[in-house]
Amino acid sequence: MNIYVLRHASAGIRRLNPVIDAKRPLDKEGKQQCILVGNYLNALHVQFDLVISSPLKRALQTASFVGTETGYDGHIQISESLSPSATVKDFEALVSSLNGHENVLVVGHNPNLPVLLSSLLGPKINIRLRKGAVARVECTRRPGTLHWLVDPRILRGAYASVTKSSRRKTSRK
Repeated sequence: MNIYVLRHASAGIRRLNPVIDAKRPLDKEGKQQCILVGNYLNALHVQFDLVISSPLKRALQTASFVGTETGYDGHIQISESLSPSATVKDFEALVSSLNGHENVLVVGHNPNLPVLLSSLLGPKINIRLRKGAVARVECTRRPGTLHWLVDPRILRGAYASVTKSSRRKTSRK
């Protein structure tokens, strides 16, 4: 089984009130990050058979946008095991329930998402996840294997260089 761990995309400035912060939507940059991540996953021919998100709005929007970009037409499951207050034990229980799935996208938050990701890979693994970053972990057995981790800034740079190099060369004579 492959678990794709995705930190929610950019959603502006964090609110001090947790009730208001839970309703914070993606901003323009966040929506663009979702498109870039979705296009990247499409290029790798990734097809999700399950998408699970934290209940917070920005994570749900990220899951929805990336799911749509990759052709996922199923229902997005909501799990408290991906909320900012979730524990490693909560996350491991969620992972244990995923048997029978091939490609699962999970969308959550810092500061716990890197800790949860490390729980799949081993206790001494330290990973930084920027907003919109996605990692592929193969969890056939424990510890899992990190196949790749991509930051949206890398995708933006790669997309810019590809589109720039594919433009037709014109003479200015």
